[in-house]
Amino acid sequence: MNFLEITQLAFRSVKANIVRTVITCCIIGFGIMALVGILTSVDGLKSYLSKSFSSMGAGTFKIRNRSLGFNLDSDADAPQKVFRSITYLEATQFKNKFNDRYACSVQYIGNQGSTIKYSNKKTNPNILVFGSDENYITNESYVLLQGRNFTETELKLGTNVVMLGYTVAKKLFGSNYSIDDKIVRIDDVKFKVIAVLDEKGSSFISTDNMVLIPLAKARQLYPQDNPSYVISVKGDDPENMEPVQNEATLLMRNVRKLHPGEDINFDLLKSDSISGMFVEKMSYATMAGFIIGIITLIGAAIGLMNIMLVSVTERTKEIGTLKAIGADSKTIRLQFLLEAIIICQLGGLLGIILGIIAGNAVSLSIGGAFIIPWMWMLVGVGFCLVVGLISGIYPAFKASQLDPIEALRYE
Repeated sequence: MNFLEITQLAFRSVKANIVRTVITCCIIGFGIMALVGILTSVDGLKSYLSKSFSSMGAGTFKIRNRSLGFNLDSDADAPQKVFRSITYLEATQFKNKFNDRYACSVQYIGNQGSTIKYSNKKTNPNILVFGSDENYITNESYVLLQGRNFTETELKLGTNVVMLGYTVAKKLFGSNYSIDDKIVRIDDVKFKVIAVLDEKGSSFISTDNMVLIPLAKARQLYPQDNPSYVISVKGDDPENMEPVQNEATLLMRNVRKLHPGEDINFDLLKSDSISGMFVEKMSYATMAGFIIGIITLIGAAIGLMNIMLVSVTERTKEIGTLKAIGADSKTIRLQFLLEAIIICQLGGLLGIILGIIAGNAVSLSIGGAFIIPWMWMLVGVGFCLVVGLISGIYPAFKASQLDPIEALRYE
């Protein structure tokens, strides 16, 4: 018998034992579903994190007085490094010297628990009041849904004008509105609405529940003892930010009057560096998912081997008949190996489909993208082949060693 005939015989045998085939396919399918589903979920979470942090401003980095406010390492009790505050004079001096080449924005958190009122409507006391300048919306990747940016005069005089975040505007004005002649109260101070910022959507960091007022007005309304200002800088090429960061570091060292060789006492923070830290930690989740999938597949391989061994016992007469009509041991081994591989690949196909559905259900539920995990699909197919070979070798060898006379007499 040639290979094609043996393959056709294997397919007929698989089809003839439909119950065994379905049970075995389910065993393999759940193993592959665990592998593909978990790893697809992890990829979806990585996509979500990258998208969330990139919404903070593509190609933008911040200069601030402290390192990241969270710790992803095992030493969670390690003290957070805090530098001397960046003063208003230092921030404006940096902007005046650097803004001619790159868009710079000086930012100041006025209040994190403000209430905004309009007519008989008001927000919860959880609105973030930000003070900044004309470059804020560009550097933070905002789009104006309605209205205009701050004028130079408004920024210089600290005029009572405000840009509303999307969530705030919807809360105060409803779905359909115009900002013409709209006056709101921020902590009982009247402000004229000049713009509404478009929605950034739900992300890891919410940025729609805020209002933006001129920097000078924020400093006046919300004075603080020893405040620290944040400077954002937008480079020309998001893919090559290192030269801009080096220039900014050198200038900030001069502004802060640091001597050569003295360590910097400020922090440079890129949005993609935050997502990169999370993605790096997600590699452990990928490894865990991979190990869980492998363990599941090992169990599936043992189950398949047992089923194939039972199949050898059930088909002893069939094997004896094949040998009696001329089939040699090699043909019997190949047939049983092909049956195991076919069943594994059918189960793998089922598992890949279920894994993609389950993994993307998790990904989409947290705001990630729909992912076709081509690499994990190929890995799943490869594992199915390996599982089929491992599970089928011993049963195939056992079947090929049966004596045809004894097999035909088997009851």
